[in-house]
Amino acid sequence: MKNNLYLDVHVLQTVPPSCVNRDDTGSPKTAIYGGTTRARVSSQAWKRAIRQMFREEIFPPQVLGARTKRVIGMVEGEILNLQPDANAKKLAQDVLALAGVKFKEEKKDSGKDASAEALFFMSVGQARALAKIAVQNVAEKKEAKKLCLEALKGTPSVDIALFGRMVASEPLLNCDAAAQVAHSISTHTVQNEFDYFTAVDDLAPEDTSGAGHLGTLEFNSSTMYRYATVNLLELASSLGMADTAKAARGFVEAFIRSMPTGRQNSYANRTLPSMVYVTIRRDQPVNLCGAFERPVRAGENGYAAESEKRLVKHAKEVYSAYAAEPVESFAIGEEIREIANIVRLDTLLDTVCEKTEAYLKESEGM
Repeated sequence: MKNNLYLDVHVLQTVPPSCVNRDDTGSPKTAIYGGTTRARVSSQAWKRAIRQMFREEIFPPQVLGARTKRVIGMVEGEILNLQPDANAKKLAQDVLALAGVKFKEEKKDSGKDASAEALFFMSVGQARALAKIAVQNVAEKKEAKKLCLEALKGTPSVDIALFGRMVASEPLLNCDAAAQVAHSISTHTVQNEFDYFTAVDDLAPEDTSGAGHLGTLEFNSSTMYRYATVNLLELASSLGMADTAKAARGFVEAFIRSMPTGRQNSYANRTLPSMVYVTIRRDQPVNLCGAFERPVRAGENGYAAESEKRLVKHAKEVYSAYAAEPVESFAIGEEIREIANIVRLDTLLDTVCEKTEAYLKESEGM
């Protein structure tokens, strides 16, 4: 039997009038699901919010990475820490080029430094490893290239291990993502609305009629189902057993508490979930969005309570017919207590860390 270990996170979250994630026309993103229009927030938008929370609240900078075209600057700074009088910029570009990073050369009179052709995800540890190779001045090019590749494959940051890295110019630098994040969709049908607004010119003469500015903003409100899963064994293969439990805890916390920042100043739409359901599974990840293929209809209790009932009912049906019940489950909510132990957020996060560590040790012995 294949040794599997997955951490699934299910969230129901009510978002008031907002435009959290918009398309190229400025409209809130939507999707057709179950034959009706649903509010949608892309996985990319929420992953960005998760990474920002990692940086601002959860993890120290040295265990994180940066996704940027300005990778020369990252390595240059580490070289200067080791050798202040070095031609750090040239050394940095040389070692990155040896590793397979392609650069777009700027015109000499532009005053701009060369930048990578595409965004490149690099950890602080990888930048430091490249800096050490650069100051060693390895004479043999083949050996130097090998060392540079090893430097960029080793010491991945928490965010690289979770979300992966794809490098078209050098496939050896690719890193498989341990986490998968679904597009969030509303549990019910939505119809976008328009907010017509005006702005007054504060210094206009008193006899001036009309507004200084007219405009419209498109928005919607919804109760959203959000889902993510983490392959804990994949994560452990990148970070090692010791750091995986902390990374899993941090991911769950950021997934629960983060919010994309689209038009946040206009709507102040930062909310917390009405329900959180976390499971550890031995068989496979299980997305429970099927609970909402038939859109929820609002009753006197709104959408959130009915959505939670639907999710519990669907989970029971799935566990009965197809997938095994989770080996562990813990939750925040009301109706969800039928299938999981109810805890506070801090207890839930500590439990995720403890159980992840325990099951990883158990898997190691299999």
